[in-house]
Amino acid sequence: MTNVFIDSDMPDAERRARLYAGDIFLFTPTDTTRELVALGRQMLEDAFGDFDPRTIHHHKPAEEVSAILSVLKPAFIHHPECKRLLPQIMAERGIDLEKLYFDVPRMRSAYPSHFLSSGIAYAFHPHRDTWYSAPMCQLNWWLPIYPVDPNNGMGFYPRNFTDPVANNSQIYNYYEWNTKNRASAAQHVKTDTREQPKPQEPVEGVNLRYVPPPGGIILFSGAQLHETVANTTDLARYSIDFRTVHVDDVAGKIGAPNIDSKSTGTTMRDYLRATDLAKLPEELIAVYDDGSAEGDKVLYFGDRLAKAD
Repeated sequence: MTNVFIDSDMPDAERRARLYAGDIFLFTPTDTTRELVALGRQMLEDAFGDFDPRTIHHHKPAEEVSAILSVLKPAFIHHPECKRLLPQIMAERGIDLEKLYFDVPRMRSAYPSHFLSSGIAYAFHPHRDTWYSAPMCQLNWWLPIYPVDPNNGMGFYPRNFTDPVANNSQIYNYYEWNTKNRASAAQHVKTDTREQPKPQEPVEGVNLRYVPPPGGIILFSGAQLHETVANTTDLARYSIDFRTVHVDDVAGKIGAPNIDSKSTGTTMRDYLRATDLAKLPEELIAVYDDGSAEGDKVLYFGDRLAKAD
């Protein structure tokens, strides 16, 4: 059974244990999260000029929107304010920043389904992040930039936290993805030919949709089965997400159970310590490596081949 906690002041260690067991935490906005989404909103509005980013599909063709996003999204990822604000958000949640590592925040977009759902604006099918080489101790933080609707947000399949889903995650190697596919995201406008892990059977059961206000947070395990809801509204959805790991759980290989993930490689090189942006020690990364890292295939998310995501 999945429990949902709202604005819980539960200690971080207990919260992580509950997240690894399939629970979900919701938090209302704070001044810091409002500042983060205000940064994203300002960058969106600057990029789209005279047009409301939420209705840009009425004013520009998909190819032009994709080209704008291909510049905007990396600019947000590498904006210095993001690295300042994310540790503050973590501190507000009672996390020891010396032990907290986070990856760069992504700006996501979900347009009405007929407009743009590939490449730089990929609409994710049901998936676990662990199908994409994430560690079982990864936690996901998701914040909407504008008001979100149940029909353009995210959906969760909590039953499948413990029930396996037939999938082809064995095709995914993180190093191969970084070298061959990440930088080409903006080239996929009408369709997306990049092969990705997907369910190989219908996903059934309860699809839960949480609707936090702008700057509110959905916090969940990377092992949760979730999806980008098919946008049946007439408004684009923009959101921010980032991932964290706790060094004690990394070292102890503590996390959610792996019930069906078969991907190779690891995202562990992407995480930065919240206090000084240092990377995880190589001896800890080595625990998660599987021998598939070779030469220039070992890329950090901020490297040149990763800057177009």
